[in-house]
Amino acid sequence: MEASYLTPKEIVEELDKYVIGQFDAKRNVAIALRNRWRRMSVKGEIRSEIIPNNILMIGATGVGKTEIARRLAKLADAPIIKVEASKFTEVGYVGRDVESMVRDLVAQSVNMVKSRKEEEVKERATQAVEEIILDALIPPIRNNGMNPPAHSTEAVSTTVPNTDYELNERTRNAFREKIRKGELEDRKIEINVKPHGGGNIGMVGAGMMDEVSMMNLQDMISNMMPKKAKRRKVSIGEARKILFEEEAAKLIDMDDVKDEAVRKAEEAGIIFIDEIDKIASGEKKGGGPDVSREGVQRDLLPIVEGTTVNTKFGVVKTDHVLFIAAGAFHISKPSDLIPELQGRFPIRVELSKLSKSDFVRILTEPKNALTKQYQALFEAEGVEVTFDDDAIDEIASMAFEVNSEVENIGARRLHTVMSKLLNEFLFDVPDKIKANSKIAIDRAMVKEKLTGLLKNKDLSEYIL
Repeated sequence: MEASYLTPKEIVEELDKYVIGQFDAKRNVAIALRNRWRRMSVKGEIRSEIIPNNILMIGATGVGKTEIARRLAKLADAPIIKVEASKFTEVGYVGRDVESMVRDLVAQSVNMVKSRKEEEVKERATQAVEEIILDALIPPIRNNGMNPPAHSTEAVSTTVPNTDYELNERTRNAFREKIRKGELEDRKIEINVKPHGGGNIGMVGAGMMDEVSMMNLQDMISNMMPKKAKRRKVSIGEARKILFEEEAAKLIDMDDVKDEAVRKAEEAGIIFIDEIDKIASGEKKGGGPDVSREGVQRDLLPIVEGTTVNTKFGVVKTDHVLFIAAGAFHISKPSDLIPELQGRFPIRVELSKLSKSDFVRILTEPKNALTKQYQALFEAEGVEVTFDDDAIDEIASMAFEVNSEVENIGARRLHTVMSKLLNEFLFDVPDKIKANSKIAIDRAMVKEKLTGLLKNKDLSEYIL
């Protein structure tokens, strides 16, 4: 079953593989994702009137807000970008820079569509690359003005060649087999490499132009300037990568890519706005930085409400883009956001703080669990690491205790604890700890290695 057709229950099951707990948040994003497909299946004019229910996730750092959004986008095969709302309050940012999130989304969408198109033309592009490499190794000889198909793979004849052409073809076929088997990857050849682009061209008075006009003008000037191919001597392995991009580009219609990418961004795009609590006014009213924060909220409003944004790939409408906002809201409250913006995030989900039992599950259950990551790192050196249940329990207990006593950074604290626990072993492999060794992590070892972690209440050395 394709990811875009997963039922809400199946979406939650997929998210469970990476994010522990937070069922309400998972359920709401699963419904939002399924509603994308439902809207696309609606007939008639009402389809354009159905807008997504944007989601506001409220919860402390490290409880899984960003991970849920990231995994959701992978499930949907949708373009997603993450922005931090606080960056728009920095000196030098102006209102239109808020639109940069939409431009980034479209650029991400273009890359996704282009990658898929490259996969579709991979076979043809690979054949063309093979011929260019072969021509550089054994230049072809014409046979009275007639050449057989360039990708000829006739078996090498056992008879003695009568002409230079036959000898040339036989040699080329022999080298073609070597190329396909990867026997000549380090051999150097000379190829013509086309420059990728003229880069950014500095212009006097550029500050008077907006970002899109500037990009379009630079592209136009870049296209007008002659692009001379440069002769380079590279290995066949490197040449294969360089030439594949060029040959694939010849087979792909970039206008189609842009059109499809814009549609994909409009219909399936997800924009994750993190730290939205940092632009809430909080308890202070009046002058000062709060004016800037409210200004950013008002700049965000038309994007979230639905507007058109000019990008270098075309005009993009944001009416059906799904916005997921997240914030800890320690100092401010969601009600401190301007009412218009609050109204654009009708679904509010409060993520719960992580308990010690959650930490135990995080260390063992997800596909990308920290214990599995470290085991893979050691396995790369031929060393086997095992964690017994008591050790896992002790690691979770210490992480939870440090979070309680110092600052609650959620599951990220496990990175601190695991790093402190295993760094000495990672340093000793492979000098002192040789391949085929085994390291067993038990409760006693965890207590021994992490004793100083609880004694040092400052922990500034270890906080990520």
